[in-house]
Amino acid sequence: MGKRKKATRKPTGPRKNEPLPSVFTCLFCNHEKAVTIKVDKKAGVGSLDCKVCGQHFQCGINYLSAPVDVYAEWVDAADAVAQENSEKAKAVGRSSSGRPARRVEADDDEDGYGDVIPDDDDYE
Repeated sequence: MGKRKKATRKPTGPRKNEPLPSVFTCLFCNHEKAVTIKVDKKAGVGSLDCKVCGQHFQCGINYLSAPVDVYAEWVDAADAVAQENSEKAKAVGRSSSGRPARRVEADDDEDGYGDVIPDDDDYE
């Protein structure tokens, strides 16, 4: 008795890599496919432009960077600016609702909380 023959597989060629996207959704105007990214590897600069709202961003890149990396850096930079602005608003004395805290004109400080009365939104 002989062995069973194995089914032969045809050799597959190299897989075709799909290119990474270079057109994205804008963070500010939420239009899809509105942000185009250009990568200049010689100059080491990645630039991002929104066709609709005109947002522009540039960052430094290296020889391994792709348009996705420029977009990710833009998202990180936008988040950092938003967080910085929210911290500044809190330092100014704004409540969570965006209204300034009410101030009391009396000089006597019996309750120990100073002269600022927080809004009711702070206790929810």
